[in-house]
Amino acid sequence: MLQEESDLSLIIAQIVQKLKGSNLYAQLERQAWACLQRPEIKLESLKEDIKEFFKISGWEKKLQNAVYSELSVFPLPSHAAAPPEHLKEPLVYMRKAQGSWEKRILKSLNSMCTELSIPLARKRPVGEQKELLNKWNEMGTDEPDLSLFRPVYAPKDFLEVLINLRNPNYENGDSLSFRTHLGLIQVPLKVKDIPELKEFFVELGLTTGQLGIDDSTQVPPELFENEHVRIGQKVLAEQDGAAAQQYIRQGSPTALRADLWALILNISSQPEVLLCFSRDTSVLGHFAYNSASPPKSYIRGKLGLEEYAVFYPPNGVIPFHGFSMYVAPLCFLYHEPSKLYQIFREMYVRFFFRLHSISSHPSGIVSLCLLFETLLQTHLPQLFYHLREIGAQPLRISFKWMVRAFSGYLATDQLLLLWDRILGYNSLEILAVLAAAVFAFRAVNLMEVTSLAAAEAVLADLSTLKVMPLLQIFLFATVT
Repeated sequence: MLQEESDLSLIIAQIVQKLKGSNLYAQLERQAWACLQRPEIKLESLKEDIKEFFKISGWEKKLQNAVYSELSVFPLPSHAAAPPEHLKEPLVYMRKAQGSWEKRILKSLNSMCTELSIPLARKRPVGEQKELLNKWNEMGTDEPDLSLFRPVYAPKDFLEVLINLRNPNYENGDSLSFRTHLGLIQVPLKVKDIPELKEFFVELGLTTGQLGIDDSTQVPPELFENEHVRIGQKVLAEQDGAAAQQYIRQGSPTALRADLWALILNISSQPEVLLCFSRDTSVLGHFAYNSASPPKSYIRGKLGLEEYAVFYPPNGVIPFHGFSMYVAPLCFLYHEPSKLYQIFREMYVRFFFRLHSISSHPSGIVSLCLLFETLLQTHLPQLFYHLREIGAQPLRISFKWMVRAFSGYLATDQLLLLWDRILGYNSLEILAVLAAAVFAFRAVNLMEVTSLAAAEAVLADLSTLKVMPLLQIFLFATVT
């Protein structure tokens, strides 16, 4: 009990410290000073009067949303005596693997720069700076020739690293359960089984109304949708981030989605300075709970001296081939560049970074790969063994879907329904479930293929798939 109280006190202190550096804190301070001038504020009941003012004026709700948002990204609890690096990743072999992968990426990046005789960083001449400011909202429409540049790495390169990942404590096959796992991922992490997934995704049940389902045995779709829209409008009127997150588990009406996502992600409506993602140093904050570390560059002649080190790129993130697909779907929701950017940045630091970092987190790409393979091997063993025998390990096909959160593979309306659930459950595990559901849906055709190329051809086009029926059938019609 004492330990729980101590952990809670630590969490509260850390969240308070984080909020003190935010715009919201400055706004709350200004509002508090302003309300002191109001005649109804009495000295003898100052604390209670200010609290009541914040409640009536809506600032209390904004503070609650900010705290809830911080809790959504807060690292998993760890022992009080654990070293700081455990907040980033508790398993040593995972940290080492991530470190080795980062060195490999940097080597590739430096080789390309040397080959093309292009410096990694240089200050723009004054003329270029002025031209850039004048074309700020047109960036991307008139780019220089980038044909000589190649992606630093592609998803298939990352997959090969994950396939070779091993826990040294299990080298000799000490774990019985892992001797029976025949997939490509060979690390002993705990992932959910179907009963646990059913419990976790309970709102996706066959008897629960869902947007994205054309028919329902319980409620006619048009009646559910009308009522769902009404509730959604009420949630937005209340400006309650926690309620919005719960609501969106059943899908978001198209007209409300942009505002609901902004509420869940605690995005302010005030325009901010719009930075290029690669130059936005606020992104560095997510490395406190990311197993990865931002790459460092040193001033010439000062190699190894930390006081002369800078992060490069300034946001600490080296993109891979297809990285832009994390932001592309958001362009259908947000027309204002500042709002679009803020949503993307928050989606990245809350979810997407986990898709290209080596970690043991349940939403990390390693766990997603293992969950996908375990679901297939357990519930579609005949299909799994068939594909394995012909050299078409399912993960080699599904990895590209998961690492891009299915962006570019599903129709846009279906992708947004999927991302609704990512936000609603604050988890990426649904990506692995959907990947397994796709294989289940195409199982009959896949049983007839005799090569990896043929299997890939069967699964080449996912644009006609309906996400929610696939997920419901796989999760709630699977015999366990």
